[in-house]
Amino acid sequence: MRSPASAPTQHPEVMKGLLVLGWLLHLVGGSEMGSFQGGCPGIKVAESQNETLHQLCGWCEVVMGNLEIVLTGHNFDLSFLKCIREVTGYVLISMNEFSDLSLPNLRLIRGAQVYDGKFAIFVTLNYNTNSNQSLRQFRLNQLTEILDGGVYIERNDKLCHMDTINWRDIVRDQQAEIVVKNNGKNCPPCHESCGGKCWGPGPGDCQTLTKTICAPQCNGHCFGPNPNQCCHDECAGGCGGPRETDCFACRHFNDSGACVSLCPLPLVYNKLTFQLEPNPHTKYQYGGVCVASCPHNFVIDHTSCVRACPGDKMEVEKNGLKMCEPCGGLCPKACEGTGSGSRFQTVDSSNIDGFVNCTKILGNLDFLITGLKGDPWHNIPALDPEKLNVFQTVREITGYLNIQSWPPHMHNFSVFSNLTTIGGRSLYNRGFSLLIMKNLNVTSLGLRSLKEVSAGRIYISANKQLCYYHSLNWTRLLRGPKEGRLDIKNNRLKKDCVAEGRVCDPLCSSGGCWGPGPGQCLSCRNYSREGVCVTQCNFLNGEPREFAHEDECFSCHPECQPVEGNVTCYGSGSNACAQCAHFRDGPHCVSSCPHGLGAKGPIYKYPDAHRECLPCHENCTQGCNGPELHDCLE
Repeated sequence: MRSPASAPTQHPEVMKGLLVLGWLLHLVGGSEMGSFQGGCPGIKVAESQNETLHQLCGWCEVVMGNLEIVLTGHNFDLSFLKCIREVTGYVLISMNEFSDLSLPNLRLIRGAQVYDGKFAIFVTLNYNTNSNQSLRQFRLNQLTEILDGGVYIERNDKLCHMDTINWRDIVRDQQAEIVVKNNGKNCPPCHESCGGKCWGPGPGDCQTLTKTICAPQCNGHCFGPNPNQCCHDECAGGCGGPRETDCFACRHFNDSGACVSLCPLPLVYNKLTFQLEPNPHTKYQYGGVCVASCPHNFVIDHTSCVRACPGDKMEVEKNGLKMCEPCGGLCPKACEGTGSGSRFQTVDSSNIDGFVNCTKILGNLDFLITGLKGDPWHNIPALDPEKLNVFQTVREITGYLNIQSWPPHMHNFSVFSNLTTIGGRSLYNRGFSLLIMKNLNVTSLGLRSLKEVSAGRIYISANKQLCYYHSLNWTRLLRGPKEGRLDIKNNRLKKDCVAEGRVCDPLCSSGGCWGPGPGQCLSCRNYSREGVCVTQCNFLNGEPREFAHEDECFSCHPECQPVEGNVTCYGSGSNACAQCAHFRDGPHCVSSCPHGLGAKGPIYKYPDAHRECLPCHENCTQGCNGPELHDCLE
């Protein structure tokens, strides 16, 4: 985003609009850039993003969020917009200087979010009072449907032809507010072939009508004036024929080219057995598309792909799928993050206490200098660095982690020592899910538990004292494609780190380490005990006795008898002991033989000479000392 000195100079009356739009002018770097099947989350266009945004065209056809274009200059190249054919939220165009804005393939605006509570298109203040730079043409030549919300196009000094458009043919909700006024004057007329309705003066700029020309029998759009030329009810934006596969866009969901009201459900009713049965053809709702599987960094909530589970559910993994299931009591604590889509730009003293006991961050975490040193403009004092330890409980960040400022006396990020996953469901700036830069006193990363970066790129730069990062096998952390996702540069030279002895512990594997010592290894050369690499588990001696599973040491059950010089157990349960410390009841080692009520009624056993628990006589009601009737205690 440009500095105020280079922003358009506005007339005092126009400055009132800045108050309405001021919330937009936070760090544009928080824009979400994830993608799936031609879709990308909401885009915020500003001057500083020109290079990044041109990478969008070719894969961003559906903007799954809002399209916002603010504060851009007259030379800004907007050609990448030609790929967009659908916006699920609203379109906002404000305070720009370019003369021509064209979205030639945009056919549908869903209005799932509306600006100012009511507008799907909001276009205002696109001129500069000190120059001749102004928006003159806004071409939406293919736009034929706004599913929800109205239109506001006002105070664009040179913008032409907006008042010629029949907006009622485009807006589905006939009660929606349409405000088109105080725009350009002395505009050229529409081409004679357009019937007075156009997006521009040329013969190719005519508005295409798809509703007001229809026969009365049609419920929405049509592809001709006759009663047999109605579009299917599930069509949006018009159609080329009467079938659900002939739609230009779908009102609800697109299922492999056919527009449907619902995606195939997980359960279907069997009319022969009168039962609900699993549907082998189930699909999930992802935006306006039915997909056979959700993106790997999303979770399934019943029939939908969602960024995060609702408050009464928690994320679990079943058969390799991440799903939302009701919590059996209190849910793990999930907390709102910072940055894009949040109330807060950065972690600071005003919000740090809200992260106490959080295990999951829904969104992002940003650490900026205004958060650590305070923000006098907003009357926010400096942050007490000790309070950063609240992040010790965090195990997952669904969005990105962005650290651009850190307390000078803290030489690593060990407050995130339990963080296992960075989801990348929203990305920072040029698509980063992990960004660590310009932290001049940091010597190691300290992210000892991090196992997965699900999506997005990793950027680690200009950390002048940072060592150990050279050793890491970063690709082991990346899910999905690996190419082009690492941008690690301008940190401490490897040779200088080695000369100072800042190298991985010998117990670390070739995968590298996050910092010094056996507790910072990405993986271990031999075995691991509670996250610390060790040479051996306590198989034959030492306390507590252990067994190994996938090269990790676990304690034997307390009822296992330690066997000197031999294996004490083969697993974690009381049925995996080589010998019992007290008694054996069937396959299980127990502290005493059963006495009293069991799962199936009263049960009484006694220990024999070999400390095996055997059943008392069936007539014993209070236990026994042996197997016969006369051995009963009662």
